[in-house]
Amino acid sequence: MGMKPDNSRGRAQDPTLLRRLLRAKDRMDAASHEEWPVERLANVSGVSEAHFARSFKEAFGAPPHRYLLTRRIERAEALLRDTDRPIIDIALETGWQSLGTFGRVFKDVTGESPTELRAREQAATHALEVVPHCYVSAANRPNLTMAVSEKRRREVSDSRDAEDETEVPK
Repeated sequence: MGMKPDNSRGRAQDPTLLRRLLRAKDRMDAASHEEWPVERLANVSGVSEAHFARSFKEAFGAPPHRYLLTRRIERAEALLRDTDRPIIDIALETGWQSLGTFGRVFKDVTGESPTELRAREQAATHALEVVPHCYVSAANRPNLTMAVSEKRRREVSDSRDAEDETEVPK
């Protein structure tokens, strides 16, 4: 949903391989709360782990782990927006092992904590009932163009650079 095969390198992938990759992607979509190590995804696709990881990224523009993370965050955003369920329940239902990890990664990806997102969404007036759900989901999809750990490293580096610039020379 949303991510389309990327043939920007000028060569189309084998249709049989694409069907196999889509099978794994569909399984992740249907059960994003489950653990999906590359070994399991490769087994679903019937290809080797290395070939799966490389081909998945080439076909869909993101590595399998990042794609799964996007799906989990999307689902959590919808539950935070549309229900009053406790955040811990939403975290566990969407595949996180702890509330702390969920909160940290959620804020890294969306720029706000689950509590902040819920408060903002519930304060806003919605006329979205008339908009098809797939459009709302696509508009709210997290844009993960890099790994969360890389984003965090860059933010730390940027904040250190800013601190260095504000120091007064002795």
